[in-house]
Amino acid sequence: MARFASIRWKSSTATVFSWKPPLADGIGTWSEYRLSNRFRPCRPVIRYCCSFLVSARRLNPPWPISSRNTSMNELVTRTVCAAATSWIRSSPASRRDATASRSLPSRPTASFFWSTQFHSGARATLRPPARITPPSSRSIMSRSGRSWWPRIFRAPRNVMASDTRIASPGTSWSATPYAGRMRVGILGPLEVTADGRSVEIGGARLRVLLVRLAMAAPKVVTVEELADALWPEDKPADEVSSVRTLVSRLRRTLPDPAILASAPGGYRLDVPADAVDAHRFGQLARTARRELSSGNAVAAVQQLRAALGLWRGPALADAARLSFAVGYVAGLDEAKLAAIEDRADAELATGHHSHLVTELSELAAQHPLRERLQSLLLLALCAEGRHAEALKRYEDVRCRLADELGADPGPELREVHQTILRGAPAAEQPRGGNLRVALTSLVGRDVEVDQVRALLTEHRLVTLVGPGGAGKTRLATTVAGRVAVPGGVWLVELAAVTDPADVPLAVLGALGLRDARKMDQRPKPQDAMSRLVEALRRGEVLIVLDNCEHLVDAAARLADDLLGRCPGLRVLATSREPLGVFGETLCPVRPLEVPEAGASATEAVATAAVRLLAERAAAVRPGFAVTDENVAAVVEICRRLDGLPLAIELAAARLRSLTAEQLAERLDDRFRVLTGGSRTALPRHQTLRAVVAWSWDLLAEPERQFAERLAVFPGGITLAAAERVGDPATALVLLAALVDKSLLQIADGPGLRYRMLETIREFALERLADRGEIAEAKAAHAAYFLDLAEQAEPHFRSSDQIAWTATMNAERDNVVAALHFAAGVGDADTAVRIAGAMCMFWTLQGRRAECVAWLRIALDVPGESPLDARTAVTATYLLNKTMSGGFMRLPDVVEPFMAVVADANKFPDHPFLALLEPLLALFNDDMESGLAAVDKRLDHPDPWTRATLWMIRANLLENEGDLAGLRRDMPFAADGFRALGERFGLAQSLSSLADAHLMFGETDEAVAALEEAIGLLRELDADDNADHERSSLAIAHIYQGHVEQGKAELLELTRSRNESTHSLMFAWMPLGDLARHEGDLGEAGRLYDLAETASANTPFNSPQFNSLIKAAKAKLSLAHNDLTTAAALITEAVEHALEASDMPVLSRAAIATAVLWLRRGEPAEAAKTLGAAEQLRGAPDADNPDIVRLVRQLRSELGDAGYDAAHAQGVGLDRADAIDQVRRM
Repeated sequence: MARFASIRWKSSTATVFSWKPPLADGIGTWSEYRLSNRFRPCRPVIRYCCSFLVSARRLNPPWPISSRNTSMNELVTRTVCAAATSWIRSSPASRRDATASRSLPSRPTASFFWSTQFHSGARATLRPPARITPPSSRSIMSRSGRSWWPRIFRAPRNVMASDTRIASPGTSWSATPYAGRMRVGILGPLEVTADGRSVEIGGARLRVLLVRLAMAAPKVVTVEELADALWPEDKPADEVSSVRTLVSRLRRTLPDPAILASAPGGYRLDVPADAVDAHRFGQLARTARRELSSGNAVAAVQQLRAALGLWRGPALADAARLSFAVGYVAGLDEAKLAAIEDRADAELATGHHSHLVTELSELAAQHPLRERLQSLLLLALCAEGRHAEALKRYEDVRCRLADELGADPGPELREVHQTILRGAPAAEQPRGGNLRVALTSLVGRDVEVDQVRALLTEHRLVTLVGPGGAGKTRLATTVAGRVAVPGGVWLVELAAVTDPADVPLAVLGALGLRDARKMDQRPKPQDAMSRLVEALRRGEVLIVLDNCEHLVDAAARLADDLLGRCPGLRVLATSREPLGVFGETLCPVRPLEVPEAGASATEAVATAAVRLLAERAAAVRPGFAVTDENVAAVVEICRRLDGLPLAIELAAARLRSLTAEQLAERLDDRFRVLTGGSRTALPRHQTLRAVVAWSWDLLAEPERQFAERLAVFPGGITLAAAERVGDPATALVLLAALVDKSLLQIADGPGLRYRMLETIREFALERLADRGEIAEAKAAHAAYFLDLAEQAEPHFRSSDQIAWTATMNAERDNVVAALHFAAGVGDADTAVRIAGAMCMFWTLQGRRAECVAWLRIALDVPGESPLDARTAVTATYLLNKTMSGGFMRLPDVVEPFMAVVADANKFPDHPFLALLEPLLALFNDDMESGLAAVDKRLDHPDPWTRATLWMIRANLLENEGDLAGLRRDMPFAADGFRALGERFGLAQSLSSLADAHLMFGETDEAVAALEEAIGLLRELDADDNADHERSSLAIAHIYQGHVEQGKAELLELTRSRNESTHSLMFAWMPLGDLARHEGDLGEAGRLYDLAETASANTPFNSPQFNSLIKAAKAKLSLAHNDLTTAAALITEAVEHALEASDMPVLSRAAIATAVLWLRRGEPAEAAKTLGAAEQLRGAPDADNPDIVRLVRQLRSELGDAGYDAAHAQGVGLDRADAIDQVRRM
């Protein structure tokens, strides 16, 4: 079956799968190689306790094979391939027919599977699989972005009216277009853009190929369909190969080759449908038609204008005359004309028809028999008062229909004619109202607009609530402008109203109902209400009450009174707190979506906050765009401003005179920097400080003081935590009040949590510092989180692991802030105890670099602290620093660790410290001492420690080659962890057992163990720690024969975002091996270069991998017959392996040395070197394709007896002599 090369990396351990040439029976095998180092034996333990792997594993091939008759195998393979060519036809269907009618080999050769498995569904050709093109780093990043939906929080029920409703987010399709990396335009000449930049697609056939794929995106286009499109008349003899060649060329021109994805039977563009303008046009047109049918002509006009704006010329201009495109183009042209008709219909309904007569006259001349178009032209003429011209036009159309079709006008055209004769108005006039047209676009609120519109159809009082600057007014006016209300939509701006008694007068003024002759006379409130009721009780009207928070009682009374007396009235209010009347439905307005930290430019511009910043910045600084160079600063700005639209717009204004980097650096003083908003805006919207101060001044004094103390929480607040920094008796009531007034939000996470926006928090911290209470509040905060961390620590080793992991994940920022505060004030006891309690949690999360930094902070605080906590912190610091590349020499780790072990032995019952002595033995490569250290602790009182010790013991035995011992001892570890309900330890023990199963070829058992392990890690939200298990599972699937599934899983693993590039470098190198075995030496070199670059970018640039890649490149040089370069590379590979004291890795360099001896005409030395490699490795590695080929050649040169004797001589060397044999060239 088809074989390809891949590698899995488990910290410092790698497993290589290489393609094995098929044997005489036509079946290939998978071989597994362990590349190990001295940090390997305690891998599960240290990975479990401190995510550091120390080891050296030995592995015998799980499936030994016979290599007899291998010379005959190549002849057999070629013969079967030639025979197969005669019956493999040009389609899967004919291939099935051939299969049914002819006898086939019962065990197909590798070449046969190359054509059928790697190119399933495509026409078969007998050639090796196409090279695997690795996705670019940019594509990997772009695929890890997360989608975002607004999260609607729920305020406490006891602080609002009993029947107040809070809306949930809508799930309707968003009008926001695809914001991914690549767009394809076919509504005109082919246009491809990536990140806003044009991508040139050269060559007519490549452009046709991309057009055909875009027509169907993201669906699959079969190879046959592509061939028909590319060669409509004179098809090539080998369509599959010809299409594949063009696909490869097109991939090289695209910004991300992975976007053109292979699929069973063909290829597809891996982009959403709306990344193609033709599909986007269809979506917009359909949405607009629904809006028009529901009476919302304003929204329909906007949608249709956007849809028609996508057209840049004739559809499919690059392929319009080709047969495959004719029908598609006709359909698009018809859809475009229908959209123009819909737009004209909607514009007539809104009264915006002054331009229609000219446009519709031109179209009517082109389509004289299209009755709907003629009807719309008649209506447009009537709307302009040109009734006589409309009647004459009708007669012309009627006569032409009779002359050319022998038909009368249809019902629609006749009805329009009758309307003209009656003199009735043919189009509605603009509705009443006082809404102003917005000068800028509304960004990132499509879902909310749809949601609020839906709420207004079901409820008569809807209140948009949210913090200042969240965009409530803009959202409300946008929704109001899209709602069809016969009596009009009226905006009542209350921001300038200071007297509650003036609220009814403000509504009268907005409606234009105040008598201009009596403007100097102040009506009584009851008179104003009577006039409002009289004006509103008979019609259907929407009133937008804007900025109610400072007049909330008066606004609530007015809304309640009017709604109760005016059945056709609806009210849309905006406020920083609910009105609190019966029947009110709340719709929280959250900040805009912000990108993840470290997002790429592509991922960033897909978020609403960044799009808003970029759009507003481009308005004041033409040419501004989010690029790879400034994306980090742009993301920081949006994240630090919490996605608040007003704050982002103020920041965008500053980008006229500052770069994004300069602005980001100055956000520590955001209230001074973010000033100078629009001159026409309200004063409280012209600076960021004024926005927050407006809300602050509306608080009661107890609310202000409590909010200021809550500002010391950077990571959210629970009720219990709030009670520790405030008065427990009033905390609940004050929390509810602050939520109501949008100073706190309900945060995501386990249980009920509150969050203060960063801008509000900084404002509150300033006030708290001014009152001189900040140190006391932070001390209370630190004391609370010390207690919480010490309460949580034992639960990380129990069945409560999931719940407590979720809790401490939510409190991560708070715990780190408490640690920093304790260190800053010199409180060593608190700092070290927090770090000691969090050691295991931080390590389990895989945050090695952060863990090292946090632990160092605690260790650097002078003063007294508990010795057991300090020892645990020091040990975890050393191990995590080693794994993150902080130590490059073994003594740098061992020497300080010996001192730690001495202190650890003073606490024999400590669950973690009891493990350190066995680990020290592993550092010193002292297996005997390590086993002794484990065995004397197996009666430890803590069950978690006992289970972990069994895991250490099993891995020590595995390192010595005692796989039976591993299979005997590891179940004790697994049973211990399972009894405790401790998922992480159980996952690690299952992973080790799965490794053993794979060694023995027990793939079903391995798959079961790995699937359980991965599930356990996902329960703990520890996906970053599951890379090894995911890689092993993919390999196990390949072992089972599910090659495509396993390959897809490995490729998916390379796309995952984690803090190292191990998964990348150990994907590129085996792919390079595969290319080298297939003779594609250029591709092999490219892939090896990718692997070497990935290795250089890792924080722990291991000598093991450096040795492996140098050895691989040496073999490539030998394939080029460049012996001088090969010898130099082998020398480097040997030195790197010896630097790491890694004998299995050294044995890989020895293979290259043996090939070099053979090329120099010394086959006996080559055989001896292969024997030395086996001695160093501890296993024959018989499935290694390089060894298989080399042994075949050496037996041919030396004969079986000569080879066996020379090989045995090498195997019999002691370690020192074996190393000398490898180094001697």
